[in-house]
Amino acid sequence: MRLFAIADPHGNYSKIEDLLKIAGNVDLVLIAGDITNFGPDEKALDLFNKFSSKILAVPGNCDHESIIKVIEESKATNLHKRSVSVDGIRFIGMGGSNPTPFCTPFEIQECDFEENVNRMMEDVNADEALVALTHTPPFGVLDTVGDVHVGCKALNVFLGKADLIVCGHIHEARGIEKSGRTTIVNPGMAALGFAAVIDIKIEKKTHIINVELIKSDREVI
Repeated sequence: MRLFAIADPHGNYSKIEDLLKIAGNVDLVLIAGDITNFGPDEKALDLFNKFSSKILAVPGNCDHESIIKVIEESKATNLHKRSVSVDGIRFIGMGGSNPTPFCTPFEIQECDFEENVNRMMEDVNADEALVALTHTPPFGVLDTVGDVHVGCKALNVFLGKADLIVCGHIHEARGIEKSGRTTIVNPGMAALGFAAVIDIKIEKKTHIINVELIKSDREVI
């Protein structure tokens, strides 16, 4: 399965078509939150309409929680607090962020993250490939602002259990890290022309993850 992953477009979708040309044919689109820049919710439809592939999306902390209804009524699939299986791969989603100093619209307490993630993990079979789509990163991984870690501790349950985590939120933390069997990817700000292409191959009981970070050279609009 070939995934096209973006995060943090913040309402600026001017680079998406260029990124899709670079990515080539993809089977599934993953959107890791901050779809809008504090609204309006319906702006998300402009993004979804750029894709012909199936879309899984979670909101970010700069989206209003009401965007969930717009996602659910669109061509995209809302993955926030949900678990779905696509072609034998289990996808779990959690949007919003743990509390920030900025009082953004969609912030969630760590205890609520933990409750929802643990509930969704009950749906996962031991032999399934597991992909977590979150807005905020796990604590200690691609989550540094200055020299401070600001990720969500409850999401660390995925480390060593998920094959892949796709996240965003920390604009300056674009990159790829490994934690045991888990590959963690922050595609970078889609608003600046960043994305990732991720191939998942299942060979017997082995799940092989290959990631390419891509960038549009078109001038930001």
